[in-house]
Amino acid sequence: MYNILRRRRSLYRLISLAIGSLVFALCAPSLVHAADPLTLEAVNQKVDQIQVNVDTVWVLVTGFIVFFMQCGFALLEAGLVRQTGVVNTLAENFIDAGTSLLGFWAVGFGIAFGTSAGGIIGTDNFFLSQAIVFKDGGIEYAGMTTVSASINMFAFFFFQYAFSATATTITTGAMAERTDFIGDLIYTFIIGAFIYPVVVHWGWNGEGWLAKLSYHDFAGSSIVHSVGGWLALVGAYLLGPRPNRVWGQMPPAHNLAYATLGTLILWFGWYGFNPGSALAMNNPGLVSLVSVNTSLAAGAGSVSAFLYVYWRFRQWHLFCGLNGCLAGLVAITAGCAFVMPWAAVLIGAVAGVLVIVSVDVVEWFEIDDPVGAFSVHGANGMMGTLAVGFLGQPELTRNGKAGLLLGGGLDLLLVQLGGVMAIALFTILASFVMFGTLKAMGRLRVAKEADALGIDLYEHGASVWPDVYSPDEEMLEEGQAEGEKTVIQIGPH
Repeated sequence: MYNILRRRRSLYRLISLAIGSLVFALCAPSLVHAADPLTLEAVNQKVDQIQVNVDTVWVLVTGFIVFFMQCGFALLEAGLVRQTGVVNTLAENFIDAGTSLLGFWAVGFGIAFGTSAGGIIGTDNFFLSQAIVFKDGGIEYAGMTTVSASINMFAFFFFQYAFSATATTITTGAMAERTDFIGDLIYTFIIGAFIYPVVVHWGWNGEGWLAKLSYHDFAGSSIVHSVGGWLALVGAYLLGPRPNRVWGQMPPAHNLAYATLGTLILWFGWYGFNPGSALAMNNPGLVSLVSVNTSLAAGAGSVSAFLYVYWRFRQWHLFCGLNGCLAGLVAITAGCAFVMPWAAVLIGAVAGVLVIVSVDVVEWFEIDDPVGAFSVHGANGMMGTLAVGFLGQPELTRNGKAGLLLGGGLDLLLVQLGGVMAIALFTILASFVMFGTLKAMGRLRVAKEADALGIDLYEHGASVWPDVYSPDEEMLEEGQAEGEKTVIQIGPH
């Protein structure tokens, strides 16, 4: 039997060699003929095309990862709110991705990356009108000119949309459990269409006024996260607190398992957020540095938050550790390409403490932020951006200037400070106008009946745990009598 198997293997090899030789004999002349006209210029063109393809794939894949962060935000926020508002939180997280997409496609992308008017706002390419060019009976897919000429505009649009969706989702967490659903649809569309894109134009459009000053925000600590943080704070302030809110006693998270899984997904998503912002793979060293700095800041933020809270309360508080991790990620997002790893650890460690202190300050002002959105994204987005001005490595910064603590003087820090202040001022004013208008229209806060019944049952007729949370018949009848909506009772009576 062994000899028979050996003879069969030998026969298979001979057949394979014969087939391979035949294919080579048939194809060799054409291969040689095709290779004849290749000049050095033609080779360089092919190499350039390969680089374009690689860069485009990189941007798309990292964009997919950033979009997956929507799942992380949904789980995190659903876990941190009370069980009577989980369905509403999930519904808002889900629909925000759609409404912000439509706004960013229709207007926002053009405002962000269209032809600049004085470095303030983009003026064309609305509805992606310039992404496809019809020429000589054919179709050309336009490349970028203001950011990267090697990336197809559709790929770049998708990547930037994923960032836009992040900015709107930050706001949802701070305004959880009491926002009118129609109001949520309106404000997320406006953020994606106008507020967020204006700031993007300033900092990431090559003609933006902040970009021309060499403002350093690699992946959006201020441009994405502080914008979302300020929107969240103003929205929560104008909404007022959740029902039965006792100041100094944050309502306990209803499911820390959800919150932990959501945080881990967000940490993973940041490997699309920060490394993807290189927009190319022609410098793998840069992408690798960004990945390492991102990881170190997240780890340092987690550890410092745990230790700080244990020092204060003698308990290892999971919620604070989760927010410490996210705070570190937010803080390093601006400088992940401009600082050394030791600086990333320092930035993350500061962020882990700052997020807890900021939560205390927001609570002292009696602003109800259920997930600590401003403290994570707003306070640490600004801190991380300013940290570049202190710790920027001259060999890594775009203008070759060092941070203040590395002997570079005030030049870089002053630009960072001016940008942070300008972004904050614009976002706060725009937020008050937008949310104030919604409040005047009666579309910011849900009707009072929802406070007694629970926003999940009032707005959606559903409960995430129908076998646990099911109001009694008397409450249902009272809600139906006073409210304008019919509430559907589900679960056991």
